[in-house]
Amino acid sequence: MRILIVTATAAEVAPLTAALRGARHAIDLVTTGVGMVATAVRVSRALTTSEGYDLVLNLGVCGSFRSDLAPGAVVHVIADQLPELGAEDDAGFLTIHDLRLLGQDEFPFTAGQLRNHAPPRNAVLDGLPRVTGVTVNTVHGNEASIARLRERCQPDVESMEGAAFMYACLVHGVPFAQVRAVSNIVERRNRDAWKLGDAIHALGDTALAIIAHA
Repeated sequence: MRILIVTATAAEVAPLTAALRGARHAIDLVTTGVGMVATAVRVSRALTTSEGYDLVLNLGVCGSFRSDLAPGAVVHVIADQLPELGAEDDAGFLTIHDLRLLGQDEFPFTAGQLRNHAPPRNAVLDGLPRVTGVTVNTVHGNEASIARLRERCQPDVESMEGAAFMYACLVHGVPFAQVRAVSNIVERRNRDAWKLGDAIHALGDTALAIIAHA
């Protein structure tokens, strides 16, 4: 089996890469850099120039909008959105779909979201909480903007790369999964409350188990 692991930064998968030496699968790693643009370009390049992958995994950390998804929880993001893609309308916001620049169900979107309709069959992946995400250029740290986003998108988690990864995989038609560990609650910025180390170790353990069952 050929597996591609996609991550924004090397630090997010450091425990995993150390443990993968001698793995039975052929595993490639792409470190894209932070953000949607870097992720979309480098994932597309990897999928275009390779001989094909049986599984593409996006591994990273995220912020949680839900108190029951506390730091250290690992989730499977099966739907993602681009809440900043659109136009301001005075105090309101019009999505790219509201503007009729793209249909709600125009590929690769489904009802305005990027959805993983057929996740890879994997016992570990099946056991993770399935959540919806938003992908942003500016992570939220203001109570008013967080409230507006909750009302408009009803997300579970937030990242800076997830939707771009999913977009590229849907276009290329490869089996994929976006797996993230919660590093913090989305709230007014409070770095002291983050548990980044716990999230990265939980992510590494889960990723190893997913690969072992692949």
